[in-house]
Amino acid sequence: MERIRINMLSNADKVDGQGVGSAYLEQVSLIKDELSDVFDVVINDSAPADIIHCHTILPEYLMKMKRNKGVNVAYVHFLPDTLDGSISLPKSALKVFKKYITYFYNTADHLIVVNPIFIDDLVRFGIERRKIHYIPNYVSKESFYQESEEKVLTVKQRYDIDKDAFVVLGVGQVQTRKGVKDFVEVAKMLPDITFVWAGGFSFGKITDGYDELKEIYQNPPSNVHFIGIVQREEMNDIYNLADILFMPSYNELFPMAILEAVNSQKPLLLRDLELYKDILFNKYLSQNDNVQFAKQIQELKDDSHLYQKYQHYSKEISEYYSKEHVKEMWKEFYCGIQKSGQKTTFYR
Repeated sequence: MERIRINMLSNADKVDGQGVGSAYLEQVSLIKDELSDVFDVVINDSAPADIIHCHTILPEYLMKMKRNKGVNVAYVHFLPDTLDGSISLPKSALKVFKKYITYFYNTADHLIVVNPIFIDDLVRFGIERRKIHYIPNYVSKESFYQESEEKVLTVKQRYDIDKDAFVVLGVGQVQTRKGVKDFVEVAKMLPDITFVWAGGFSFGKITDGYDELKEIYQNPPSNVHFIGIVQREEMNDIYNLADILFMPSYNELFPMAILEAVNSQKPLLLRDLELYKDILFNKYLSQNDNVQFAKQIQELKDDSHLYQKYQHYSKEISEYYSKEHVKEMWKEFYCGIQKSGQKTTFYR
């Protein structure tokens, strides 16, 4: 059987500290390592391919899709509306950028969403429902796993965190929509608990709320540690030094940080967003305001039974998003669209 040639187009791994980059690396590794008997994967190649799969939305990738005689696939890592609270641009420029994103998605023959809740949102932006498919993110258990107590103590020492500290971790770019200000306000309510934020200003000065966030970043409360952008190969250490993953984001698709953290069985405390319900099966704690966030963190610290319950729930989430499950979804998808061609839709 002749292998299907897939050209993965991406610059997502060029900027550190982005979940898009992590998702790209995991997906490509999964296809190359686990399905090499079926697919021949190349990266940013100029030669013809059966399938072009765009992981980012650069104009040069748009032109390659337009010239491609095979099937075009694009990942939906963000919706036009998720730019609000992420980057700060003049309204006219932001409007043009949103139109470009919609045009890019419409140019592809098939779109992949990592959360089924966003299918209706894409349809409202003028995308045909028949071309949208749901395949979840995946995280390797070889890269993200529980570490020994000795290793955790070493990592805490490296980041100047007390060995007995109860650590609440936030992960992501320092942006308004990520809830960084709320993270810090909750920390102020719990001065005896250590808060660590891993992530930085990947978009630089065009980050929404940059000046205010930069001031917080440089002058945090004494119990808050901003450790900056951490290389992905070091992130497992960061998840393991934490006791809780706290994500107060206002808008997400499917944060890679959640999948990475549950591999080390960390309880999840998230903002009460509709998007989490179908993909995390209510196996997490959620609140909507800072007072309740603080109360929940304190309860997790004080109540060992509650902590163990949500630790077990995280393990169950981790087991659901297994390599085997997601691998078969990709195999079925790629084979289906290559066989039928771009005129016929592959349905899940």
